[in-house]
Parts: sequence; C-alpha cells; structure tokens
Amino acid sequence: MDLSELLECVGRTLERLSIPYLVTGSVATITYGEPRFTNDIDVVVRLGHGQVEALCSAFPEDEFYVSADAVREAVKRKSQFNILYPRTGLKVDVIVADESDFNVARFSRGRRLETAPEVEICFASPEDVIIKKLHYYREGGSEKHLRDIAGVVKVVGEDLDHSYVEHWVRVMELEEIWAAVLEA
Repeated sequence: MDLSELLECVGRTLERLSIPYLVTGSVATITYGEPRFTNDIDVVVRLGHGQVEALCSAFPEDEFYVSADAVREAVKRKSQFNILYPRTGLKVDVIVADESDFNVARFSRGRRLETAPEVEICFASPEDVIIKKLHYYREGGSEKHLRDIAGVVKVVGEDLDHSYVEHWVRVMELEEIWAAVLEA
C-alpha cells in the first residue's frame, strides 16, 4: 500500500463510519501547493467515545497498528493518535478536534477533492491549511511550514480567500508571520 492508497483507505473508512474528517498537513499542502516528499498523512477528525471501538476494528490488526488506549486518550484529551501501516512504515497522524470556533469554521469549509478516478477525499480548505501551518510554524519554527504556505499561496493565487485568512490570523495572533510570508 502506498501513500495514496492509504489516504483512500482512511478516507473511505472514516466515511463508512460516519466520522467527519479533513485531510490537512503536508498531504493537503502538496494537493494545493507544490510537491514535496512526505511519508505520513495528517487527518483531523470529530471522533466521539462511542466510535472508538468501531474505528479500531476497521483497521485489522494483521495489517495495521492502532492502540485503542491511545485512541480513547486522544478522544478524552482532544489530542492525537496514530494509525500505522508497518509493512511500509507509513503512518496516519489522527488529530481529534476540539469544538473551538476555528475547528467549527474549518469543518464547515471542507472540500471534497478527487484524488484518483472515482475517489473523493475531504480536505481542509487551502486557507485553513495555511492558518494551521502558520500556527505550527509559531509553535516549532520549522521552515518547511513556511515553504508549504508559500507553495499554497503561489498555486492557489487569486482564488485564496484573503479576508478569511486575515480574520483567523488576527484571532490567533499570527499577523507577524503572515506578513513575512506575504512579503517573501
């Protein structure tokens, strides 16, 4: 299973289980921006305690590694857990969303994109991908986040909803980083 097949597997599984999700992170920035290597998939989910067992069961132990305890803890703390595909070393970082105003907004703006013939996956909007990358840059300082943002801004171009980005940049106090990205 390669990265695109894993993405399809995860997307279809979450949809079958009626778990709202958004693909974010590097896979989203590659989709909206410029290509680069990645070996993981970041997915934000709205996952409740009552869905944990079904989710874990949907990824069979002979193919995947998912810790039910880690999933329960992530749901409780609104943090993250992993789905691992040991045969290739690929992993899915699953982030359990809280009900912040930003998460409510970004889930309402999700976009279904065709990733392969007859395969549609739900992605965070390019604006929301940019906002989270700005946030991650502030938290960790990794230059790859700035490169990803620049790639999305360049490729999406005039279709980017600048007023939406600027609203959340103000709310999340990311103005300085955003201004530097736009200047560069």
